[in-house]
Amino acid sequence: MQSDQCRDRSESGYPREYAVVKRSVVVGGHKTSVSLEDAFWTSLKDIATRRGMTVSTQIASIDNDRRTNNLSSAIRLFVLEHFRTRAVSTMFIGERQTTSPRFAPLGPE
Repeated sequence: MQSDQCRDRSESGYPREYAVVKRSVVVGGHKTSVSLEDAFWTSLKDIATRRGMTVSTQIASIDNDRRTNNLSSAIRLFVLEHFRTRAVSTMFIGERQTTSPRFAPLGPE
């Protein structure tokens, strides 16, 4: 009997979210292809949707602001930074709401 993880594997043997998917996108009026893992495509689409943008518009914004020659890398770093920022923001909000002395600010007693 196969495990759930094995059943969700692509033909390459890796889970689907790790499979690299190459897609054509229009960035700044020109067509280019971008290769990203499926999990990054899904996250990028979610981010763009929450911002009221198309994926192409979001990619164009990333393209304008990138600090690397590789667009795929720039997109991965953008997605990472997006979720990193959200995690830190959530952590700080949660800390402010807690009454636990474990999370109390350090200072004179």
